[in-house]
Amino acid sequence: MDYDYSLKFLALGNSAVGKTSFLYRYAEAGSGVAFNPSYHPTVGIDFKEKLVVYEPRDGKHIKVLLQLWDTAGQERFRSLTTTFYRESMGFFLLFDLTNEQSFLAVRNWLDQLRTHAYCEDPDVILCGNKSDLEAARVISEHNARELADKYGMVYLETSAATGQNVERAVDILLDRVMRRIDAAVDRALLPYDRSPTGLTRDDTVKKSTKSSCYC
Repeated sequence: MDYDYSLKFLALGNSAVGKTSFLYRYAEAGSGVAFNPSYHPTVGIDFKEKLVVYEPRDGKHIKVLLQLWDTAGQERFRSLTTTFYRESMGFFLLFDLTNEQSFLAVRNWLDQLRTHAYCEDPDVILCGNKSDLEAARVISEHNARELADKYGMVYLETSAATGQNVERAVDILLDRVMRRIDAAVDRALLPYDRSPTGLTRDDTVKKSTKSSCYC
């Protein structure tokens, strides 16, 4: 498969908030089967891939292979999934608009990110999922946006069932990460230069001849 960059995005959040359905909706868009209402909890880690074309403002067409990693929300898998944080370039943090506990857990997930991600301020899109279940909503848009603003996150209300804002969430995160990569090229500074895992540029982000750069 020919591409210029390979980027890993990680979906986080409590169990049953819709992480798997969110990623499936995006990865399988156009296939005719983009949503499965049956709930099957993710065990550990799973992922999907999708090749997309990123078009920055200079008119270039950049092929990006997205690895969309789906994490288990259950506490018993937490030590396993945190090992993937440092290797990821961007994050979707999901909560269920019909479940207050999943919203209250957002701060705990952010604490996990600060501890395990490649830097203290990674790019995060906060998604209030299941927006199609308006009658069952318990979290107001105002409260969700207030929390997102407090922690410097983009906030979108999404629905894996209808597809609302799913593609937009990925597009925004991709744009933010690509801009960070461009800044890293200018500074020649990479998170993996100081990673205790020993990862190198070629392990995760690839450009042209599969050399890479990222910050």
